[in-house]
Amino acid sequence: MVAVKLIPHILSWAGIVLVLLRGFPGRRSVVTLTSISGFVIGVVGTFTLFRSFPGTVVFGIVTSALGVVFLLIWGISVASIYRSTGRGVTFLWVERLVNTSLCAGMVAAIAGVVAGAVGICRLPVTDKTVLGLSLLVPASGAVAYAVAYATLAIEKRLPKSFAVSPYGMPTAVAALLLFSSSSILRLDLFSPLSMKVMKFAHDFVHQFMESMLIPDHVFIQSYLWRYIGLLFGKEIGFWGGLFIWFTPALLVLLAGQFERLPPVAHIRQGAQRRKILAAAIRERRFRLVIPLISLLFFVAAAYQSRFPSVEYWDPKPIVVTATSSGEIIIPKKGEVDLEDGKLHKFLFNRGGKDARFFVLMGPAGQLTVDLDACAICKPDGYGQADGTVICYYCKTLIPLETVGKPGGCNPVPITFAEKDDGVHIDALTLINEWGNTVQSTSKIKEGGK
Repeated sequence: MVAVKLIPHILSWAGIVLVLLRGFPGRRSVVTLTSISGFVIGVVGTFTLFRSFPGTVVFGIVTSALGVVFLLIWGISVASIYRSTGRGVTFLWVERLVNTSLCAGMVAAIAGVVAGAVGICRLPVTDKTVLGLSLLVPASGAVAYAVAYATLAIEKRLPKSFAVSPYGMPTAVAALLLFSSSSILRLDLFSPLSMKVMKFAHDFVHQFMESMLIPDHVFIQSYLWRYIGLLFGKEIGFWGGLFIWFTPALLVLLAGQFERLPPVAHIRQGAQRRKILAAAIRERRFRLVIPLISLLFFVAAAYQSRFPSVEYWDPKPIVVTATSSGEIIIPKKGEVDLEDGKLHKFLFNRGGKDARFFVLMGPAGQLTVDLDACAICKPDGYGQADGTVICYYCKTLIPLETVGKPGGCNPVPITFAEKDDGVHIDALTLINEWGNTVQSTSKIKEGGK
């Protein structure tokens, strides 16, 4: 099972090495050695972080590294499209730097470190002893060595026409890294990106329309508010996220398509001119292959994020009642085992009002009671996956270590008392907290309807 889980990451790592070897054709030895070293450093370094810090911190560091890679691709894509416009701007110093062994080694090492870190995050790091570390070093080195040299053998057999441009190479590396990380819930970037776009749109429209304008403004007729409601749906985040996600690869594709042909005015023979132009056009088309493949990997990463191959633990809420003193008492070892580390949902009704909540024992061994809703999104509830709970409305992942803490998209914590006979919750407090929390969020109108 462990080997099966690693297959997508190993294939992505092989693709990264292949692109780097083809992007630095004269630096094969440097790329091979530094990529292997970087991969081992990424595996060992991330393993060491797991030994020293909570999982939340480690996943945050790796996610930040992936975010920096994505931002770099944005900058590279903008530079590529600007250069292709023919404004007379030259980047000779950049081109000279790209052709050096130093640049090849740095790019290969950084890509290897991030790829290794993503790969080790896919494995359950249970053996955090020195013995586990001593076994991990040769194992990761053997895998990196085998993949790198197998890829090198494949690369040498590829035709020379299969070229990689200086802009297509980093785009492909970033696409493969993001595709590899998209299969890991806590490293996925597309869902958080969509969530941030959605919340930005919600906050901006809310502040602009309610703070800067007045509802009966002469230019804001009643029918216009129905269309403004489109911006309050969660789909605005999805489509906005898609725009940000795909734009870098599309810009690199356009830059390659707009790349200027070599000047041939000084050549007198028409046949010779046509031959040179035809060769340049053919070479330009081959260089578009890698950016196009990168775009497909971006699509695959977004699809994997949107439809993860994970079955969330989402039990049917158990109906509970309150005692004559107004307390809800849930036994620790009753109908369910509250201390098994799973999310257990409950439903309480009072005066025709329902309140959903759940009880969960966190990784630190402490119980927490929370509403099945947050203070931001519609109360669609939460599901539990490996190491996280997920908000079904905005797809935000909340590490189990932070469940029970207020703020953001975290479930709203409820005050409770843990006693020998179970968990005690004040029924009135629960009903009031649920009403106050979902009063505004449950009225969000999607699609302007």
